[in-house]
Amino acid sequence: MRNYRVSKRLFVAIAATAAGCYAVLVLTGGAVRLTGSGLGCPDWPSCYHSRFTAALSYHPLIEFGNRLITVAVSVVSILAFFAALLLVERRRDLTWLSGGLVIGLIAQIVLGGIVVLTKLNPYLVSLHFVLTLGVLANALVLYYRARFGPPAKEFIVDRTLVWLSRLLLVVLTVLVSAGTIVSGAGPHAGAPGTKRIAIAFKDIAELHSDIALFLIGLTLATLFAFHQARTSNPVQRRVRLLFELMVIQGTLGYTQYFLHDSSAVVEIHLAGATTLWIAMIWFYLRLHPQISDDAIVDARG
Repeated sequence: MRNYRVSKRLFVAIAATAAGCYAVLVLTGGAVRLTGSGLGCPDWPSCYHSRFTAALSYHPLIEFGNRLITVAVSVVSILAFFAALLLVERRRDLTWLSGGLVIGLIAQIVLGGIVVLTKLNPYLVSLHFVLTLGVLANALVLYYRARFGPPAKEFIVDRTLVWLSRLLLVVLTVLVSAGTIVSGAGPHAGAPGTKRIAIAFKDIAELHSDIALFLIGLTLATLFAFHQARTSNPVQRRVRLLFELMVIQGTLGYTQYFLHDSSAVVEIHLAGATTLWIAMIWFYLRLHPQISDDAIVDARG
């Protein structure tokens, strides 16, 4: 074991698995809330005071299933950290990023426990969702750096376009945060009788919509700016993908509103938000020049 080393190819696979697991965790967490299963396991870390596993009942099984996904995420996060320490060519940035996964995991577990013990405090539920997206971003950066190597200091586009891209990321972060408040003020509390955020649902939903429309317009302007600057076709395709995802998300958002927050539409909207978040992080990361995949992940590892 002392002489065992992890190949680059294997580490890239582990990092990709970690990112995928965190994306699934976002969706299963949403399913818990939308099915009203948030207190299916009323205690933590066990499901009940004297029982670790859930009863064979709808709500407890859904909540316990989400906890099992957390276990899978925990295993992959810890595996990524030790794999970074055992890399053939050990790199400090990968060690720090994989350590960030473990720190984020611990924060998630602790905050998740507090959420349960406070009977789904809506502010903490919103914070838990934002934290999950933050750890997902960490996992994406880890995968990117494992696959392409440390990013160069320069960018493949003009600095003005870089700052415009950063603005997109900031506005999307604000939009997602506002979306968690919409959920916290809406009808899907996660369990019957749970406290809601003290703000008019219609008002916060309209604010969320305004931010979304601003982001769509900003993305369209960004696409035009990248086209005028004659950036490469792959870069422009990634901007177009962002715009298309935002249009789909906007359509889902209005559908969700007019259907009075239908659970099915909300879950699809959540999946779209997660996809958009991943696409935005990846778009920004790919503004750095990369060497070829083959040079990073070759047959020798």
